[in-house]
Formats: sequence, structure tokens, C-alpha cells
Amino acid sequence: MNDATRAHPFRHSDQDRKASHHIPDTAQTRSPAYRLAFDDGDFLCRDELRPIRLQLELLKPEMMMAEYGVESTVVLFGGARIPDPAHKDKARTKTLADLSKYYDEAREFARLMTLRAKKNGHREDVIVTGGGPGVMEAGNRGAADAGGVSIGLNIVLPHEQAPNEYVTPDLCFNFHYFAIRKMHFLMRAKALAAFPGGFGTLDELFECLTLIQTGRMEQIPILLFGRDFWKTIINWDALADAGTISAEDLNLFRFVDTAQEAVDHIDNWENAGEKRAEIPGR
Repeated sequence: MNDATRAHPFRHSDQDRKASHHIPDTAQTRSPAYRLAFDDGDFLCRDELRPIRLQLELLKPEMMMAEYGVESTVVLFGGARIPDPAHKDKARTKTLADLSKYYDEAREFARLMTLRAKKNGHREDVIVTGGGPGVMEAGNRGAADAGGVSIGLNIVLPHEQAPNEYVTPDLCFNFHYFAIRKMHFLMRAKALAAFPGGFGTLDELFECLTLIQTGRMEQIPILLFGRDFWKTIINWDALADAGTISAEDLNLFRFVDTAQEAVDHIDNWENAGEKRAEIPGR
């Protein structure tokens, strides 16, 4: 809510919050008990207040994206360690250096989708990433290349991390709870592109696949960038052959290697029908 949408005549809470910072200094006013409850960080961080913090993390990005006009997003997941090809000589391993090509593909994919978003006033197909380095940076950077906006859903980590410089400042959010952050990734998702990554990427991808598989989320195009990477780290056929998933579950995603291929799949997703995802070896 902002001043334009207030419909009550009462004194604004922010007025009292500011006034409470300029009061006489006494033993009483110095006591934590005297702080306004909603302006008391120590109080809000108590274990008993966890439900309130969960609600706040859900509400703040939701309200700010709605006020900005964002209606649908295209989600990019991928590894924070995958370098810009210009710096691949500094990669920790040869494999990471080789995977740097997907930085460029993520950047190009985001650029192509953002060109569409610009046509609808940045309401639909807005790029959203985790806001960090690697593939996330590439996604936000591609949106900036197209002269558009993009969302970054950062999270507080012990060893990281400032948001990358390409996230639109008004759409750059910070989270404490992974679960709420993942909800925001999918709440407006119109398509999802997963690039090579680690535990975080796998966690985010499989949560989305599980929600769709179980009917808890509508089906959206899911593109896995890097056939060789994905078929090496996961034996998709083994899951189906063992019966732990249905063969039809392999229709939930497509393998792609280029940005244009991903865009083409998104455009033709509804016409894919019963065509099975391409699984090498079948």
C-alpha cells in the first residue's frame, strides 16, 4: 500500500515510527519494551515471530512486483560458478570453463525474451533470476542488453553475496527463507530455463517438476540447457524404467543447447502434444 491507496483517516504508522526515534532519553524509553513492535528488529527476529517473517517475505516482493506491473515471468536457474567466457581462464575447473558457453546462451535467451517483454510494457515474460553471479548474472545482463527490466531474487548466504549489477534496482529483492524465495520464482512463471548448476539449481528444478507432476502447478515449458550435462548427471531413463516416475513424466521438459532452440520450444510447447522429451539412448 502507498499513500495514494490509503483509505483511512488515521495517523500513518510511519509517522509514529519516525517520531519514536526522537523522544526524550530516559530509562523507560531506552528499554526494549518501549519500542514500537513493528519497529523492533530484536522482537521481529524472535522464534515466535517466524510466521510473521514468512508472511512479510511473501508479501513484500508480491506487492512491489504487482505495483511495478509484472504479471508473468520467465525463470532462469543455473550455476553461480559458471563464468563469463571472457574470464573462463579463471574458472576453478576445466569443466566450468567449458560450460562458460552457457553464460552466453543464458544472456542471449534473456535478451530474446526481454525484447518480447518490452512490447507489452514489461508486464509479461519478465526475466527473473536468483540475482547472483554466473548464469544468474547472464540472465539479468541479457535483459539489460535488450534495454529491458529484470528481477533478482537474492538470498542472504554466509559467504556471499551482493546482487549482480544488471538486476533492475526496483525489482531486486533479498530473502532469508529459501522456501518463500522459491515460491516467488514460480508464482508468476510462464516458462523455466535451467542451465548447468549445482545443488541449488537441482533443488529449484526438481521442486518445479514435482509440483507439475503432482498437479500442484499448471504445466509450463521447462527447458534444460545442455543435453550432455543433464544426461550425464541424471539418468532420466533409469527413473522411468524403475517405475519411480512414469514414462510420461519425461514429457515435462525438453533438452536444448541454444537460446533460439529454447524460444522455439516455448512458442510450440502447446503443439508438442504427446511427443516425448528427447532422451539419448531411446
